[in-house]
Amino acid sequence: MGLTLFGGQRSRASMPRWYLAEKAIAYDWHLLDMAAKEHQHDPFLAINPFGKVPALIDTDPALPGGELRLFESGAILLYLAERHGQECASAAERAVAQQWVLFANATLATALFNPSQRETEFPRLMGVLNPLLVPGGSISGGEWGVADCAINAHLAYLPIFFPQIDLSPWPAVEATIRLTQERPAYQQAMAVG
Repeated sequence: MGLTLFGGQRSRASMPRWYLAEKAIAYDWHLLDMAAKEHQHDPFLAINPFGKVPALIDTDPALPGGELRLFESGAILLYLAERHGQECASAAERAVAQQWVLFANATLATALFNPSQRETEFPRLMGVLNPLLVPGGSISGGEWGVADCAINAHLAYLPIFFPQIDLSPWPAVEATIRLTQERPAYQQAMAVG
């Protein structure tokens, strides 16, 4: 019985690893050798036929067939939040969590990593997001949770992948990144290996 998370160095597996660390949820970490393309061969393709990381296996006799296999960081985060993180107790809480995780993985990630959107859409999103952020607080107003993990993980990618971007027009974004990087669980998740 247990959780096994599969990922590679400098991959989106850091998001569920961070969530698991913050919530003190036990799991086994399986580091794939991305340079050797271990993620594009069996047995990993049986977990994610698209050959992408992260992926999660939850083994539990209470699950249909005794096991659940998931891929996509957002789906993994939402599953962990509901099943293991004691979040998303109501349909409304689930919807708010889904809203922010989908925003982070689709809208925010596209604005960050798509060069054609980085000059136009990214500043617009930061202008809207900046006043919504309460540095050290939660985007949903409650306790730190899955929405914060998704949003703050993407924001924390900025100094890693785009150190040339001037974030000074968005002080709450800057403070959120700094406070995220200072969290012990974040540091643990971002550690190599």
